[in-house]
Amino acid sequence: MRITVLGAGSWGTTVASLLAGRHDCTIWARDPELAREIRENGTNSRYLPGFTLPPGLHATADLEKAIHDVDLLVIGVPTKGFRAILRDARPYLRPWIPVVSLAKGFERDSLLRMTQLIRDELPGHPAAALTGPNLAKEIMAGQAAASVIATEDLAVARALQSVLQRGVFRIYINHDVIGCEVGGALKNVVAIATGIAQGLGVGDNTRAAVVSRGLAEVTRLGVAMGGEAATFAGLAGMGDLIATCMSPLSRNRTLGEQLGLGRTLDEIMAGTNTVAEGVGTAVTARELAERYHVEMPISQEIYQVLAGEIPAADAYRGLTREHPAGHEREPA
Repeated sequence: MRITVLGAGSWGTTVASLLAGRHDCTIWARDPELAREIRENGTNSRYLPGFTLPPGLHATADLEKAIHDVDLLVIGVPTKGFRAILRDARPYLRPWIPVVSLAKGFERDSLLRMTQLIRDELPGHPAAALTGPNLAKEIMAGQAAASVIATEDLAVARALQSVLQRGVFRIYINHDVIGCEVGGALKNVVAIATGIAQGLGVGDNTRAAVVSRGLAEVTRLGVAMGGEAATFAGLAGMGDLIATCMSPLSRNRTLGEQLGLGRTLDEIMAGTNTVAEGVGTAVTARELAERYHVEMPISQEIYQVLAGEIPAADAYRGLTREHPAGHEREPA
């Protein structure tokens, strides 16, 4: 198959590398110099330093050239630029070609998920989301991983599963697109919380409590939005949450740790060329919680930290003050 991945960040490059082993795969980079490096040197030193990319992987900064005759389009750009790249791609994309999102988040103003944006901007194209506990550098190193391809049409899901799966990168299918996308997006906010805990040195018991209660509130909101509770116990929920909260390779967890060590958000963001989607998702989570009348105390605390309303050290006051706890299935 002819496949193009739009976006040459760490995850987009990793997915393209997996696909290039079996398919005619092209990766599109916005920066012509990065495209040249991938094409001529077989490396992406900006986002995946130390790794060699497969020799069959093509690279270009020409969007029309990248997608005019593809059989499958994969979108690996951050959520902030997701709608714009769909609009830019639309004139060159053949009808009915499936479009897969790698992004985990919501559009800031509309609060829409990425597959909803695909349906908005590319009507008639089957939309799917690839999500799960997928740390790019571990997969590039050949370590086993599992993911989920989510789309309502399971026939399409199975076809995409056979295309995307390779070696020890195992892909499952799921019809619950809402649950998979909500879980993939909101776990980044919980990861910032656990990162702050790491930075503050509050202990593993506290971090475990934050992860568990974080999963509970993510599940509550996801179900309120139309997702299925069982999804949040699977790869797109608990699996992704564990990897993102615990791994030092996680951008959101690392950002939280730096906040816990006393650095400001502006200082942290100025020192990185990668995107921590949890920063924007914290704002969206707050708005979605209000819209669906769901209590999300951990997400609210992280929103206040990121907004500069409270210091990171105060984010754990709800866990450290003495007060009676209710039923475990209740929000408090």
